[in-house]
Amino acid sequence: MERIAAFEKVSFEQFEKDWLKNFPDTADVRAVYESIKMPKRATTGSAGYDFYAPADITLEKGKSVLIPTGIRSKIADGWVLKIYPRSGLGFKHRIQLDNTVGIIDADYYNSSNEGHIMIKLSCDAHDEGHTVQLSAGDGFAQGIFLQFGITFDDDADGVRDGGFGSTTQKN
Repeated sequence: MERIAAFEKVSFEQFEKDWLKNFPDTADVRAVYESIKMPKRATTGSAGYDFYAPADITLEKGKSVLIPTGIRSKIADGWVLKIYPRSGLGFKHRIQLDNTVGIIDADYYNSSNEGHIMIKLSCDAHDEGHTVQLSAGDGFAQGIFLQFGITFDDDADGVRDGGFGSTTQKN
């Protein structure tokens, strides 16, 4: 195995800003930040690094929730981190990522938001009133590092500052 990345926490200030935007009624954001678990593989044969819920989160049928993870990843050039929902949540509750697969590029680390990885989930369960409760510390997504190539005539020279479509925005 080649070691190509490292997970870190974003600063408390960045986390607090992003967390309160999505969970404004949180009484103690510092406690949520301090309890963040770093992504880990469960076994030596696991490809995915589990991402854990920073606090209790409820997902309701037909609704989405954006989860600021408090995590960023420093990734070697030529590699990408792909984010997927945990398969058990998909099978049992039809939990899915709103963007299908999250793509964390190596240059996202240097963005003005500190490369804060945020994961948006939706619950598409069939039965009415279906809810899923994620407890703080529960695994809800997984990230897999993959190597990628570029074309011989590639001439990309853009500089990223942000996520969610930032590479296609013109200044």
